[in-house]
Amino acid sequence: MRRYSKTARLLISALFAALTAVCSFISIPLPFTPVPVNLATLSVFLAGGLLGWRYGTISQMVYLLLGAVGVPVFHNFTGGFGILAGPTGGYIVGYAVAAFLTGWILDHRKNPDRFSALALSMTAGLFSCYLLGTAWFMASSASALIPALAACVFPFLPGDALKIIAACILVRKLRPVLT
Repeated sequence: MRRYSKTARLLISALFAALTAVCSFISIPLPFTPVPVNLATLSVFLAGGLLGWRYGTISQMVYLLLGAVGVPVFHNFTGGFGILAGPTGGYIVGYAVAAFLTGWILDHRKNPDRFSALALSMTAGLFSCYLLGTAWFMASSASALIPALAACVFPFLPGDALKIIAACILVRKLRPVLT
C-alpha cells in the first residue's frame, strides 16, 4: 500500500474493519461450544496479507473498538464490552494479534507472494488467535486445556484450513491491485 496516502490507507483499514464485521455476521452456532463458526478469520487473514502488519492491525483494532463501545459488529449482531469479557472474547481480541503476525511475517519475507509464505504467515496468525482465545476461554470458564481445545480449536481446524487456502488465493490475486 505504498502508493496510497495515509488517509487512503486508513480508509482501506476502516473498510477491512467493516469486512470483518460482515464476516462475523455470517455465523453458525454449534451446540457443543460457545464459539460460533464464522468467516471473520478470513477477513483477518486478508487484512494482514493485503494491508501489512500496521494497517492490518489498525483495521482489527477499529473492529474491536467499535464492538467494545456497543456497535453490534460481533457474531449474531452483538456488541459491547461484555462480549469481549466473555468466553469468546479472547478469540475476538486475537484478531488484531493474528492480523499483526500475518502482516509482519509477510513484510519480512523475501517472497511474500509465494503461496507457502502466505500460508505460513496465516497459520502463525491463526495459532496466535487460538492461543490467546483458548487461554481466555479457559480462564473465563474454568475449563482444563484438553476440554477447551476440544470445544474451541479442534472442530474449527478444517474450516480454518479452508479459509487460509481461500485467503492465500485472494491475497495473490488482490495484492497487485492494492499495492
